Amino acid sequence: MKPVIQLIAAATATFAFATSAIAAEAPDVLVKRISADVIETVKADKDIQGGNRAKIMELVNSKILPHVDADKMTAQAAGRFWRQATPEQQKQLSQEFKTLLVYTYSGALTQIKNETVEFKPMRAEAGATDVEVRSQVNVARGEPITLNYRLANGPQGWKIYDINVLGAWLVETYKSTFTSEINKGGIDGLIKKLAERNQQLAAKPLKAPK
Repeated sequence: MKPVIQLIAAATATFAFATSAIAAEAPDVLVKRISADVIETVKADKDIQGGNRAKIMELVNSKILPHVDADKMTAQAAGRFWRQATPEQQKQLSQEFKTLLVYTYSGALTQIKNETVEFKPMRAEAGATDVEVRSQVNVARGEPITLNYRLANGPQGWKIYDINVLGAWLVETYKSTFTSEINKGGIDGLIKKLAERNQQLAAKPLKAPK
């Protein structure tokens, strides 16, 4: 039985080390890994390229969303109104916004073809818990596309809570929309608006037919 016990101990130690390594993964290394994994998966799967909703949703939910802090994104986009919302409203708002993000990511994935991502050296002080990872997407035709990420380090490790595309931060973009809708119909009005938008996106093909 001793060899078996040794094998179990070795496997446990290996798992513990791997878990520790993942937990200690630097934010820029994390974003690079996610980007490479997602791009390689899309390029290797014709169904995803063709707009297969089930496969795209599975990719987003398994490889992207676990590394996104949707609650933090929602709270920042809602601004001061987040603190005025009830716990139930916060839950509903976060869920609808998360669903909207899923559709946003899903639509972008179908556009991946021969793009490559180039990462810039990360500038962050030792021990920083909030950083920006800068990158650019190199396309076959046209200028490179700026794509930067803001990440915060919390109990579950580094999580993305904002994305900058071509100089516009996602949270700031939605903040004005959220404020406008809340001023018109309150928190419930915003939740309803997001739900309606998600229903529209659910009925729309992820990739327009050629």
